Amino acid sequence: MPNARNQEMMENIKADLEGVNAVWVVDACGLTVKETEALRRAIRESGAIMKVYKNTIMKKALAELDLVNMDAILEGPSAFVFCDGDVAAAAKAITEFAKENKKLEVKGGMMDNTFIAADEVQAIASLPSKEVLIAQIAGAISGVARGLAVSINGVPSGLARAIQQVADQKAA
Repeated sequence: MPNARNQEMMENIKADLEGVNAVWVVDACGLTVKETEALRRAIRESGAIMKVYKNTIMKKALAELDLVNMDAILEGPSAFVFCDGDVAAAAKAITEFAKENKKLEVKGGMMDNTFIAADEVQAIASLPSKEVLIAQIAGAISGVARGLAVSINGVPSGLARAIQQVADQKAA
């Protein structure tokens, strides 16, 4: 029979996994307390949260919730970054911290119930932020609308020029 502490951890994991957009798995073994605090702060600023759970209980929770199997990366020390909002921002915070501190290893994770390898996490981190993407889309839409407005405005002005030329020819 599982002990009360493991049962409580299982319930906490299930609550954290509920409605999450992505979960990144990292190996933070070897980080000092200050480094761990800095990592947690960077993750929190990106809108995510980092927690440490037992791998075996995480595996059971994923199975019970019918989520993707992450057994390949749930070996050794693991910390879990739960992302509710912008997954790229959280991935960026982790990978930037890993570049500065070689003790942090990105193992992989899951996003939209799909397994994500470590190199894919880095690819996601290289994406622009949500705000930048929205601005780029708005700029593209604005450019199309501006071009359409110029084209539509060109028809009456072209017609006016043609009429003016005919009038000038008749006058001459």
